[in-house]
Amino acid sequence: MEIRTLFVTKLYRAALAGMDNAALLKSCRAIAAEDEAGQRWSREHGYKGYTSYASLNDLPKRDPSFAQLKSALDKHAAAFARELHLDLGGRRLRLDSIWINVLEPGGVHTGHIHPHSVLSGTYYVDVPANASALKLEDPRHAMMMAAPTRRTDAPEAERTFVYIAPKAGEVLMWESFIRHEVPMNMAKKARVSVSFNYSGG
Repeated sequence: MEIRTLFVTKLYRAALAGMDNAALLKSCRAIAAEDEAGQRWSREHGYKGYTSYASLNDLPKRDPSFAQLKSALDKHAAAFARELHLDLGGRRLRLDSIWINVLEPGGVHTGHIHPHSVLSGTYYVDVPANASALKLEDPRHAMMMAAPTRRTDAPEAERTFVYIAPKAGEVLMWESFIRHEVPMNMAKKARVSVSFNYSGG
């Protein structure tokens, strides 16, 4: 008998050495306080907190802390692309969107994917005690149809959902077709992060 593991889904996790998280957190909060369009979008779409997702597209040009973050993320995205054996035809992945998330206590971010991107991820700026994990879903889930649920003692690679508890100063990256969500923030203060997408150039 032979059992082989096929079509592996990979998650990239790394600490970003040299990032000034205190300065980045200050920048996130200052931008969130000033961005009326982002505040309005968040209210209209039921986002409990603030996101610059639909309002700002120039964070690395706007603030030196985000320029530093972009420089670090570019290197990690290239490393992950190599690990995934992506054939980019001599091109580099390009950061084409980056946005702030300030998720207040009780806030959630429902399940979604990031179409038209190659890699997606989040850098964690401030993760208070009891803050939300990142919930990742097996991309085969929608096609399992009559498959039974997995046992509670199934190894991580065999589970339908995996919860990753991030730490401040870490980046998590995955291929953009992976459905993911942020369950309710049970912390007593906001969970602050910066999410991003890389396209094929």
